[in-house]
Amino acid sequence: MDYAIVRTGGIQFKVSEGDKIRVPSLHSEVGENITIEDVLALSMGGELTVGAPTIEGASVSAEIAGHGRAKKIIVYKKKRRKGYQRKKGHRQGYTELSITKITA
Repeated sequence: MDYAIVRTGGIQFKVSEGDKIRVPSLHSEVGENITIEDVLALSMGGELTVGAPTIEGASVSAEIAGHGRAKKIIVYKKKRRKGYQRKKGHRQGYTELSITKITA
């Protein structure tokens, strides 16, 4: 099975053709095709190629399937005996990508 390890938004993802992944928000429209050039490792035909730090000429093509926001997390801070309490919620935005092609 062919796969690539790519980096986008400071996070590394292992992807294969046909996969759907959620990456940090990208500023593009739904249905638009994008190319990820930051390929760290590539496995084609059972042979693994590791970049130093990236592989020249390798890329991953993907289509933007949608945008959304993740589940809410609660950030709660408290200092005992001081009357200090803070509660804050956060929802991280994401972009869902559908991987279409891996090229070396």
